[in-house]
Amino acid sequence: MPVPLSVTNPKAKGLAAQVAAELPTEGPFARLQAEQQPAVGAATPADRGGADGSTAQQQQHVQQQEQQPPAEEVALETCNLSFSYPDIDGRPLPDRPPVVQDMSIALPKGATCLLIGPNGAGKTTLLKVLGGKHMVPEASVRVLGQPPFHATGLTSSGALSYVGGNWERDIAFAGYSIPLAGDIPASQMLNSLPGIDPARRDRLIEVLDIDPTWRMHLVSDGQRRRVQIAMGLLKPFQVLLLDEITVDLDVLGRADLMAFLKEECQQRGATIIYATHIFDGLESWPSHVMYVAGGRLQVFERAENVPELQQGRLLSLVERWLREEQRQRQAAADKQRALGPAPSSGSLQDMHLASWNNGWVGGRLASSLKHSANAVMRM
Repeated sequence: MPVPLSVTNPKAKGLAAQVAAELPTEGPFARLQAEQQPAVGAATPADRGGADGSTAQQQQHVQQQEQQPPAEEVALETCNLSFSYPDIDGRPLPDRPPVVQDMSIALPKGATCLLIGPNGAGKTTLLKVLGGKHMVPEASVRVLGQPPFHATGLTSSGALSYVGGNWERDIAFAGYSIPLAGDIPASQMLNSLPGIDPARRDRLIEVLDIDPTWRMHLVSDGQRRRVQIAMGLLKPFQVLLLDEITVDLDVLGRADLMAFLKEECQQRGATIIYATHIFDGLESWPSHVMYVAGGRLQVFERAENVPELQQGRLLSLVERWLREEQRQRQAAADKQRALGPAPSSGSLQDMHLASWNNGWVGGRLASSLKHSANAVMRM
């Protein structure tokens, strides 16, 4: 996969002058700060005829600035973060918008953020980018002041922890999503990590109601999930990313786990982002609420500024957001159908692949020659 020049050589040393001029010489945070400072001699909105000297965009920017914590208290921040899954040539997929588009957030230490959004909104991709599982420009994501993909010590030390997905594997000629299970006791797994505090391990066993004698090939999905969560929380984290990890837990298990996580944030100043579709009993848990749809950040607000949360109506709030997003998506689809099908861009895609992938073009093996060695047999 080709690596962007801005990542390998941000100062453009040794490159041609015209190429160097195209590369950023400052990170997004520095550019954002420069944009916030008014240029000398620049016309103000009042000079351009504004009635009150402000615009809606500027007011929104001021509100975002007021919500951002001081720099020394920031645990996680993004600046104009965008991410696309690459095509076979290493470049973004043609004619497809980024999965994550232009997201800018800042979470202080001790925050508990609830990540909400419909299926396919980009929540898992966002959490994986924040967890350092995908490469993005260093300046677009900062976790504890470091880029998570490049600063591998964040994850190896346990300061940054990502818990998501299932313990599953694919077996040839057997099936997909086979539970990863073996004749191993839970106690052996919980004692396998070196340097673990026994008191913290025992506390997690108590909170998650784990029986150390469980054999991992004989337990239920919920019991296996409890051991998975405990393994991800054994090391004291500073930033924790949770992706739908309570889906298999019962009501008591979920309540005890969320209380434990809230305590971790209050006592140790840890920061948590929790993506879920289960909202029972979560009205008082989050300090921040983040709602994404279509890969874009729609809402990022302190919980104290959301009236529905103060009134204990989290579920109705989320349902209203999802209904509105569904209505907008349906309206866009109806408009597209009224305009007719979009013109085919197959030839442009073929040109794109031919120019970036050593001449490969889709369908090259389907030769039209009847007796060709590459001819495709047709029934």
